[in-house]
Amino acid sequence: MTELKSYISTDEELSVRQQCELLDIAPSSYYYKPKGESSENQEIMRLMDEEFLEHPTHGVLQMQDFLFAMGFLVNPKRVRRLLRKMNIMAIYPKRNLSKLGHAKYIHPYLLRNLEINRPNQVWAIDITYIPMKHGFMYLTAIIDVYSRYVVSWGLFNDLRAENSLEVLQEAIRQNGKPEIINSDQGSQFTCSLWVEYLKREGILISMDGRGRALDNIFIERFWRTVKRDYVYLYPAEDGLELFVGLKKFFKYYNGKKTHQGINRQIPAQLYTNYA
Repeated sequence: MTELKSYISTDEELSVRQQCELLDIAPSSYYYKPKGESSENQEIMRLMDEEFLEHPTHGVLQMQDFLFAMGFLVNPKRVRRLLRKMNIMAIYPKRNLSKLGHAKYIHPYLLRNLEINRPNQVWAIDITYIPMKHGFMYLTAIIDVYSRYVVSWGLFNDLRAENSLEVLQEAIRQNGKPEIINSDQGSQFTCSLWVEYLKREGILISMDGRGRALDNIFIERFWRTVKRDYVYLYPAEDGLELFVGLKKFFKYYNGKKTHQGINRQIPAQLYTNYA
């Protein structure tokens, strides 16, 4: 993997992105630089990530108590900062929702009582923190809710809205447009870049109610699978190794793994064989 990365040059006529595509590696992995957090903070973040998977309602104080039990003396300010860096927010109802995002870009939740009975009817997108041996990255993924098929994904160093849009555009290029796309109310999705693009494409926008744990349950279950079955078992040395490992895992997830939520069928078969 390091050898492949060494072949990329900024002096070539081809752009770095084009060279990455020819070598079948992610551009984000080429640019990856470890985040500036201490080894102790990285260990704290990994522990909180695992705890959040089991207890998504835990806020700053409960995370502080959890870390104290694990032998880490940390103040609430430090816990809050690291949780924000991980893009983690406890799931519980909150007041004054419009203050937490751009109110004019927040859309209602469209999936309640909706019968989802075909591919590309509803996609769900989300972002999650991925720990590595040295540093971390952010994984953005889109799944087709009907089949649980991963239609697109990407690794990034930051949480810019452009990253989510890039993953969506790639998904559309490969699979066509969904009728509806569901997300949370994060800043990546409550901005003009995201909302205006979806409107131009004629895609309906659905957003989780703030603090509603079950609104995007499909992709929350997906994150648990990714982390328990791959990320925590095989921590990557760097972004390139993480990209290669996730690519292999998603190939297995889409093409071989059966899912109880779709009657023990395989996502790729359900997604592509629909008639």
